[in-house]
Amino acid sequence: MINPARRRFIGIVAASSALALTSSPLRRAHAAIAPTCWQGAALGADAELRLYHPDRQAAERLIAQALQELRRLEGIFSLYRDDSALAILNRQGYLENPPSDLLRLLGESQHYAVLTGGLFDPSVQPLWRVYAEHFAQAQADPAGPPAAAVASALAHVSYQGVELDTQRIQLRPGMALTLNGIAQGYITDKVTDLLRNGGLERALVDMGEIRGWDPSASPAGWRVGLADPQAPEQILAQVPIGNQALATSGGYGTPLDAAGRFSHLFDPRSGHARPRYRSVSVMATTATAADALSTAFSHMPLEDTQKIVRSLGLSAWMVLPDGKLITQTGRS
Repeated sequence: MINPARRRFIGIVAASSALALTSSPLRRAHAAIAPTCWQGAALGADAELRLYHPDRQAAERLIAQALQELRRLEGIFSLYRDDSALAILNRQGYLENPPSDLLRLLGESQHYAVLTGGLFDPSVQPLWRVYAEHFAQAQADPAGPPAAAVASALAHVSYQGVELDTQRIQLRPGMALTLNGIAQGYITDKVTDLLRNGGLERALVDMGEIRGWDPSASPAGWRVGLADPQAPEQILAQVPIGNQALATSGGYGTPLDAAGRFSHLFDPRSGHARPRYRSVSVMATTATAADALSTAFSHMPLEDTQKIVRSLGLSAWMVLPDGKLITQTGRS
């Protein structure tokens, strides 16, 4: 089966290759500090840390702590580890004494589900299984899985079917969860918090989603490239990230079929696997928010995304099917 986390590899890592640090005249001394870097993987996506610290050994200690935190969180959220808390929850349908991070992230997921009218929904895993298993067949119908199979899976999709309690998480029968549309953002935020609490004054964190940390940064402290969905190795636009987070969702990153007609970005209402846009990028104050909203916006009309962008003071970039780039900001 296809790893659904690969969308972050295609969308964000292609953009990360164009990460460029810029400095204002007031910050040249800071910019002179060479970053201490780490590259690896987080939940199946390429990941990177750039720590700006005058003491390289101190920076390396912080990287070691960040990686320890990353592995701990992977042990909670991974769908590909049989012993992860999420895998056990999906297998049993319940989880006793759940980790606090799983409870917190599922609570965040329900918040964004309500905010987006159900278009962010972590319970779409049954849909992924139906599509992935269908296209894994040698003679798969290129039109997609049978409508009856999609309808059967859709009957088990509802964020409202998840009961949260500090002592227990309970799923309705037949349900299964995926946090691939929000967990990388959450991990990015947790690692950023760890570095900040460790005394680091400046860092660029990419745990599948990107977040800058620099309290003294000018709004244009960092610029991040947005990948062109039609040519992911090229940059469609560059945007300043400053002290914010950026997430990208693009169906082109994980086509479920050879023709690229179906993606992992499911509409929880219809079960369809064809997003409205080639890609969606969202900038927010946290990577958790940017991650969840870039996922949900993939199936939302522009007038609906604009309402959320304005109410939360976000920025968003949508690439239409014809390749046109639409920019929305909370100031418009």
